[in-house]
Amino acid sequence: MELNHRPDHREKLLTTAGYYAGFVGLGAAAGVVGPTLPGLAAQTHSPLSALGILFTARSLGYLLGSWRGGRLYDRLPGHPVAAVALVGMAGLLALVPVLPWLWVLTLALFVLGIADSVLDVGGNTLIVRVHGAAVGPFMTALHFFFGAGAFIAPVLVGWAISRTNNILWAYLGLVVLMLPSAAWLLTRRSPVAKMEEPEATAGHANAWLVALIALLFFFYVGTEVGFSGWVSSYAIATKMFSEAGAAYLASAFWGAFTVGRLAAIPIASRVRPRYVLLTDLLGILASLGLIVALPQSRAALWAGTLGTGLFMASVFPTNINLASRRLTLTGQLTGLFFSVASLGSMTLPLIIGPLLERIGPRAAMGAFWLYILAALAVWAVLMLRTAQPVARTLDQESAK
Repeated sequence: MELNHRPDHREKLLTTAGYYAGFVGLGAAAGVVGPTLPGLAAQTHSPLSALGILFTARSLGYLLGSWRGGRLYDRLPGHPVAAVALVGMAGLLALVPVLPWLWVLTLALFVLGIADSVLDVGGNTLIVRVHGAAVGPFMTALHFFFGAGAFIAPVLVGWAISRTNNILWAYLGLVVLMLPSAAWLLTRRSPVAKMEEPEATAGHANAWLVALIALLFFFYVGTEVGFSGWVSSYAIATKMFSEAGAAYLASAFWGAFTVGRLAAIPIASRVRPRYVLLTDLLGILASLGLIVALPQSRAALWAGTLGTGLFMASVFPTNINLASRRLTLTGQLTGLFFSVASLGSMTLPLIIGPLLERIGPRAAMGAFWLYILAALAVWAVLMLRTAQPVARTLDQESAK
């Protein structure tokens, strides 16, 4: 059944359900690689520290895909684009646990990053088109389902390792999870862009505002991808967890992340984004600080991991909500934000492996803490900047 040009409430919810299902798959794809790093290292006969290149390759693919993928949603019907991305992700995930060479695995993660970004940009762009100014709680719920998928993935990994000693079944389970949502999206009419002017900018993107929001994405996403991807290896490096136990620690992170996003849905409609962001960043800073301060405490690692997941939960969707209140979120602009975010996810995770092996686990965790401190500084500048009248738009900047 297709949507009418002016969908009613039920049709909007049915379309939104397709986005939610797709983001379960997207989250699962994000959460599965980190807990399987030891298995992938053995599979490719590579040292663990060398596998940081997988995160960089995936983030580079994400960077290129989000830059170009955003434009696809401005030019083509969005649902077929998102469905193709989902099918591509499923096929690539099926290959990951059987590729025997690191360079081929790296190439697969690069292409997977492209598919990730196309789906991610699309979901965030299309849900705004469906719900318009009322998107706040729906956007937060979208990212809740991402967290749900990311929680499921490490659980599947832990089960697969403990039952079969093989990560293949975890990846194949995620493939089965993704395909129905791709089929569902193809049954729905794609929403068209609404050319509504957001408050504060009259449809023009202020250069400073765009730069600061993008920089906040840079530091936050670098930390989220780095922490979620390396926390299992960190736990093993401290000799406090087995490989299967470390996978469950990663699952606990994504579980707290999912709970935080569920709690954030009603908050998004009642609390201004700036205050939500401040609370989140301070909470992450305190949680990571607990792990850094007590590096040999299992209790501190559990509490810090859960706290980090809980407070990270609403940062990304809240930052998008903040941007949507002040900017017209076209596919191209959303792609720009996601491109900068992917730069953050390329840089920090790449250095964590060498930090773990050459300096120690505490230094690796300290790097995450510093990134969040930098994000908090960007938030402060952003708040000062948005408290002033908007003086110049991107159009005016480009005319200089």
